[in-house]
Amino acid sequence: MLSLAALDTRRSVPTRQLAAPGPDAATLQRMLTTAVRVPDHGKRVPFRFLRISGDARVALADAAQARLLELEPDSGNGVITKLRTRFTAPPLTIAVIAKLGLDEKIPVSERASTASCVCLLLLQAAQAEGFGAQWLTGWPAYDRVFLESVLGLEQDERLTGTIAIGSLHVEVPERHRPDASTLIRDWQPA
Repeated sequence: MLSLAALDTRRSVPTRQLAAPGPDAATLQRMLTTAVRVPDHGKRVPFRFLRISGDARVALADAAQARLLELEPDSGNGVITKLRTRFTAPPLTIAVIAKLGLDEKIPVSERASTASCVCLLLLQAAQAEGFGAQWLTGWPAYDRVFLESVLGLEQDERLTGTIAIGSLHVEVPERHRPDASTLIRDWQPA
């Protein structure tokens, strides 16, 4: 059974520190099965996945670089390398796409939150299976030209994030976390 101790060890692993092997097909399916167990008001399943692996990683890095240079022609080598590494270093990237079309009963914010929960559970599932993972957004998550012409998203879809998954190169140190006791207040009636 899941323990709080297991949840407390979750940490992001930078993509440059992820390497092969990634999860095999059965392990990925198991991870996705966990990731879809999210709160989903109205049972809308307001998300879908894109798998980016193998040669598709380089093709996506090429397309992202081309789009970056359209947006920022003076981008330096460091920026370009970081962008390319985001897609080429990890053996697997899963794009989590929120489906946010018209819905008269369930607000967009709730459906977007469901897709965000999918990202978090996928991070947890990857770690539970012994992999490192990182949730990324950045400009590719907000550029409609990139989203529609490169990733094939529909007008009513948004990229909630890409989840880079792979084996760890090095041990990732713990970072400072907030003290939860300083973040809670008791509500009092006015």
